[in-house]
Amino acid sequence: MRTINGRRRAITLVSFVALCVAFSSAATVHAADLLAQARANGTLRVANTQSSPPWSMLDENNKPVGYDVAIAKEVGKRIGVPNVVFIADSFKNFVEGLKTGKYDLVMNDLTPTPEREQQVDFGDPYGVEDFRIFVPVGNTDIKDKDSLKGKRVGVATGSSNESWARAHLKDSDIRSYDNGGFIFNDLGSGRIDAVIISHFGGMKYANVNHLPVKEVGDPLIYQLSAPAVVKGQPALRAAVDKAIAEMMADGTMQAIAKKWVGRDYDMVGMIAKAKAQKE
Repeated sequence: MRTINGRRRAITLVSFVALCVAFSSAATVHAADLLAQARANGTLRVANTQSSPPWSMLDENNKPVGYDVAIAKEVGKRIGVPNVVFIADSFKNFVEGLKTGKYDLVMNDLTPTPEREQQVDFGDPYGVEDFRIFVPVGNTDIKDKDSLKGKRVGVATGSSNESWARAHLKDSDIRSYDNGGFIFNDLGSGRIDAVIISHFGGMKYANVNHLPVKEVGDPLIYQLSAPAVVKGQPALRAAVDKAIAEMMADGTMQAIAKKWVGRDYDMVGMIAKAKAQKE
């Protein structure tokens, strides 16, 4: 009996030590310096939807392009990691993807919200846009926020406009979609009555797909977009913030915005105005 008990104690001790090592390894991985790792590996992993124009989308060669894509590439160069790999994911997965190490950054029109800021850190904003109501061109019932009462409203799953819609459109039937294109397909077929999406995103879908839709009413909300990083990565966050500040100051950000967002869109000025309103 003594021998058996001794073996059991030894096995228990070994199991305990193995468990401690596993926890220690997990903590070490979580606490690893992602900036140093990216520089050592020569690769920065950035998440985006690749389906939210003009911020991120696929071109005719199936390559990621758009404002956020161009900004992310420039950030990579300026922080010493010129090889940026883009990982396609949906808004609803971005926070968990960061927390599980699936990617180093999220850069896809992601708005810092109190809920998100409890789980991940955000850098300085590099984009801003206004969100609007889109309806079929023949619709005359929906003119503004108040006329969405009782209507079926489509939003992107996990997006800040979904959060806003569920908080402010209590009397509407909010329906979420993982893909922006599907929202407009359902709008065109009559499955939903309206879509809440950014002005740029909505107009891009309408123009590219030749959809008979229109904007109605004033902007519902203005939202800043910022890079998201897992908590506990001050070096990566600081490096990204420095790159964004340099791009704002030297005209690079404005040049990228003119190419992808619109020639007359003052991205830097709009960011300043949106930050001032928020403060």
